[in-house]
Amino acid sequence: MKIKIKRTFIQGALLGLIWLVAGCSSVPITGRRQVTLMPESQMMSMSFTQYDQFLKENKLSSDKKNADLVQTVGARISAAVEQYMADHGLSSKLNGYAWEFKLVEDDTPNAWCMPGGKVVFYTGILPYTKDANGIAVVMGHEIAHAVARHGNERMSQQMITQFGSAVGNVMLSEKSEETKQIFNAVYGVGSQVLVALPYSRSHETEADRLGLIFMAMAGYDPSAAIAFWERMAASGGQKPPEFLSTHPSDQTRIKDLQSFLPEAMKYYKK
Repeated sequence: MKIKIKRTFIQGALLGLIWLVAGCSSVPITGRRQVTLMPESQMMSMSFTQYDQFLKENKLSSDKKNADLVQTVGARISAAVEQYMADHGLSSKLNGYAWEFKLVEDDTPNAWCMPGGKVVFYTGILPYTKDANGIAVVMGHEIAHAVARHGNERMSQQMITQFGSAVGNVMLSEKSEETKQIFNAVYGVGSQVLVALPYSRSHETEADRLGLIFMAMAGYDPSAAIAFWERMAASGGQKPPEFLSTHPSDQTRIKDLQSFLPEAMKYYKK
């Protein structure tokens, strides 16, 4: 009976692998293959709900000048993205997008873009952006995360990791509890350090590359990214080793951005 159950589970695992292959897509511009298992419409529905809740719980900035600047930069970059996607027959990847660009009162140096184009800047990042070009660096990067469907990919990666854990525990069903505990501990650490964190860092690097191109398409100088990240690096604070971080180190990021600049400058129209 146990053998039959294991065989059935393995057959299910194989079907799961076929499902994963069917969920493959590619990232615009970079062409990197990715697994996105969640329907994008569902991702956007969830993000719009979370976005509305966030706005109810957080105060919009009364700084009209910078709020308008965030809106203007966002509108230009999103328009450039839409034009690029249309020119390359990829407009369907933006189906359901409803762009919004908000500035909220929060001292944290942060910004984000949800699936579907909902962008929020925190006032705490403005001392680092300095001007429209600096805002474009951050805006391009955050919009790139959404356009590349990194949120869907991360959620899919978590689903795959959970699936692998379930398979392992079934295969070890006849082993001792100690063996199962060791497996789960090693699998948990391994999937985090060897899979989840590298995935996250690769997404950041990809968003940096796409972000430079998107801001350049919109008429912002992509070389401003170097100065922005130098200011961020100089802000100090304790940071974990790169292999234990969700983001590349400041030095790695700046070096990568310098290597991406020649490509981005081809799109730059003053």
